[in-house]
Amino acid sequence: MRRVSEPLERTLVLLKPDAVERALIGTIITRFENVGLKIVGMKMVWVDADFSKKHYSDHVSKPFYKGLESFITAGPVIAMAIEGISSVDLVRKMVGATEPKKAVPGTIRGDYSQHSYEWADKKGIAIKNLIHASDSLENAQKELKLWFAPSELHSYKTVHEVHVF
Repeated sequence: MRRVSEPLERTLVLLKPDAVERALIGTIITRFENVGLKIVGMKMVWVDADFSKKHYSDHVSKPFYKGLESFITAGPVIAMAIEGISSVDLVRKMVGATEPKKAVPGTIRGDYSQHSYEWADKKGIAIKNLIHASDSLENAQKELKLWFAPSELHSYKTVHEVHVF
């Protein structure tokens, strides 16, 4: 049984166009499922400029936004709502540092990012870092509402919940 002190949370994870193009979808999803996280919503979306501005609303006025937009709109994205105990923090730890060169081995970015790409900077160079994960519970709730309608999010029990918990 889950302890009261361990909150069940939902967070947003996006597999960006480079993860999709490099056929890493299954590999990355498996990593989340292997630690007991549950996918409660998932879809493939081709983000347009207007939706990019909504998702990256905090960054639109920053010099590097143009690079973010050009990258996120370059190909399809897999959007996932992931549920689990303290899922926001757990997913962020699994994903690794935003800048691929700083992501340690064992994290998704540390293991799969292509480190030859430059970090997004004042020049607007796009970072190809495979994945987005909500950085706080507040942002997770906001982002999930942007990416998913309530009818697209599901509740179910995994075999682990039924037999272990």
